[in-house]
Formats: sequence, structure tokens, C-alpha cells
Amino acid sequence: MKAHAVDKQEPFAGVLACADSRIPVELVFDQTIGHIFVTRVAGNVVSPEIIASLEYGVAVLGVKVLLVVGHSGCGAVRAAMKPDTVPGQISVVYQHLLPAMGQSGDNPDKAIKANARFQAELLRTSSKVIRDAAKAGKLKVEAGVYDLATGIVSLS
Repeated sequence: MKAHAVDKQEPFAGVLACADSRIPVELVFDQTIGHIFVTRVAGNVVSPEIIASLEYGVAVLGVKVLLVVGHSGCGAVRAAMKPDTVPGQISVVYQHLLPAMGQSGDNPDKAIKANARFQAELLRTSSKVIRDAAKAGKLKVEAGVYDLATGIVSLS
């Protein structure tokens, strides 16, 4: 499989996942090299760089599905719910997570689901490339949550 991917990649899906090391995207979805176009950032948040990367996946590589995957026990979401002083630029991620916090009360599980849905909607609305592909029926944009204990991804 690796030799097949040397000259080109042909992913069928793009995934925006948290940078958490407990979410090995290809293993979670039982895929091998070259099948999933993966972007990762703490809190699975949308930024211009993430949008640009996923636009490449859609426009150039022809991915058919974009999935934003949050996960149980997300440290970025928990930290944004109770922002303490942190070193360096860690708190920059919080601003991207705050819109989902208002939909969840003080419940971290609800916040994780709300964040995945919010980030997926942000992808749908912030990118003309993604929006046009979705309107044309060439792309689906979905949100889900990976349960660390069970290994199951549930769409949200």
C-alpha cells in the first residue's frame, strides 16, 4: 500500500482531528496510507491554515467527505471552559473554542460535541471551495466525537 502512495495520494475523506496522540485517525477508521487527508490541531479548531489545507483536499485531491472529529476528555475544551494562566501561546486556542462553550453550560461532554458541530459549520460557511462543493453534492461535511474508552466515533 505504501508503494502505491509514493507518486500520488488519493484520499476519499478529509479529517480535522484534535492533535491529541490518543486519536490515530488512520487506525480509528481502519485505513492505510493515502486514504485519509488528515489535519490536526488542539481542539480540532478551524483556522485559515486548516481551511486552506482542507480546501486543497477538496479542490485538488477530490475528497468526498470532510469530518471534524472531537474526542471524549478533550483537554483543550476542558481548559477553555476554565481558562487558567498557561505558558506561551496555548490560550490562543481558547478563542476558537469559546463559541461552543455557550451551548454547553458547564458540561464538558456537551461542549466537545458542540465544538465539533460548530467547527464543521464553520468549514461549511467560511470556505467558498467547501461550500460550493457541498452545494453541488460533491462533498459532505460532518461532525463526530471519538470515545477514547470504546474506540467508537459517533456522528453529532
